[in-house]
Amino acid sequence: MKALALLGASGHGKVIADAALAAGWQSIVFFDDAWPRASLKGRWPVVGNTAALLERLTDFDGVMVAIGDCSVRLQKHRALRAAGAQFATLVHPRAYVSPYVQLGAGTVVMANAVVNVDAVVGDACIINTGATVDHDCALADAVHVGPGANLSGNVSVGACSWIGVGSCVRQGTRIGAGVMVGAGAVVVSAVLDGLTVVGCPAAPLNRT
Repeated sequence: MKALALLGASGHGKVIADAALAAGWQSIVFFDDAWPRASLKGRWPVVGNTAALLERLTDFDGVMVAIGDCSVRLQKHRALRAAGAQFATLVHPRAYVSPYVQLGAGTVVMANAVVNVDAVVGDACIINTGATVDHDCALADAVHVGPGANLSGNVSVGACSWIGVGSCVRQGTRIGAGVMVGAGAVVVSAVLDGLTVVGCPAAPLNRT
């Protein structure tokens, strides 16, 4: 039986579990640091915390971190990698990923998403439902492209950046690390590391 361990019993984790079953995984088991308070996620058991997963890595054919927070996801991913975890890379059967794409370990591509030719996607990334990543894009580790977001061709995105629901990014644009692009934003120029940008055209969020 092909068994997948997911670290992070979140709503996002449920979507990964559902996609994994659609992609042919037969057994899904969750681990979460809220265990034993959390013992069930929907129809899937939560059987232990991070330490328990580290002790049981050889019990599973693949492991993924199912945590939405980009920096936490990357931290957990690196800890598992250091322990020798065998990561899964998951593509929903209703997604399209060009055969000329590089997908990193622990990355998930959800239903109706598209990743086009010569895109390079790092480790522990999320290409969420209906998102598009066009030709020659370069996504660093732990990027989250939110549902319905669109990256035009040759866009680069730094590590741990979040591209919000329904946003779009003009071709050739560079987005730094640790950036938050607000829902529905239209990014037409470069975004520096650590900024939150919103609106059309996207501009840094005023902080008071």
